[in-house]
Amino acid sequence: MTAPHVAILDDEPEIRRMLADTLEEAGFRTTSYSRATEFEAALKRTAFDVCLVDLGLPDRDGLALVHRLALESGAAIIIISGRAQVQDRVTGLELGADDYIIKPFDPAEVVARIRARLRKSRTEASASAQIAHFAGWRAHFDRYVLVDTEGRETPFSHAEGEVLRLFLDSPNRLLTRAQMQEHLGGVAGESFDRAMDVRISRLRTKLGEDPKNPRLIKTIYGAGYIFLGEVRWE
Repeated sequence: MTAPHVAILDDEPEIRRMLADTLEEAGFRTTSYSRATEFEAALKRTAFDVCLVDLGLPDRDGLALVHRLALESGAAIIIISGRAQVQDRVTGLELGADDYIIKPFDPAEVVARIRARLRKSRTEASASAQIAHFAGWRAHFDRYVLVDTEGRETPFSHAEGEVLRLFLDSPNRLLTRAQMQEHLGGVAGESFDRAMDVRISRLRTKLGEDPKNPRLIKTIYGAGYIFLGEVRWE
């Protein structure tokens, strides 16, 4: 079996070297980049399993890059940054990152986080089929796109896909915040709640929902959310 391929994007050579050495000792393949332009060029020819992205890049806004990756790539995205403010972490997760690690860090923690994320992805991929039919939509979890009745495609991020899949796996059932946190991971609290609110709002927009009266993803105030509709998987 081919070892998972990890992209390391950081402008500090010591950090790139430390991460590459630790990850390769743990059995991963790595490719390192110091600039976003180099990394973006590589994306055209290489499919990575995990992308480690520093936010303080010399030639590109790291958050904008994270957002693009979330929309266009199926890779897991882990931010590694010295920005330790809660708002920075919330923004990174809202834009589609799967995890956020604050510098300085223990390289062993990075290995553990990557392994946990890959285990979660494999479990999700093998748990059920990859295409869901509901309310005139098709959700392709292998390509991260929604397809309407006329064949128009709307991409969704990996983070949005996690929430959508959770709803589609549990239609017509109340999902509490605690249940969502348990399934999706992360630390319960204001940051997690805000990240969920943003992801659900974006999903509603992509599904053409009326924000004042959504018909598919209903908010049950004080309790959680419920997805209304019949779902068929293939």
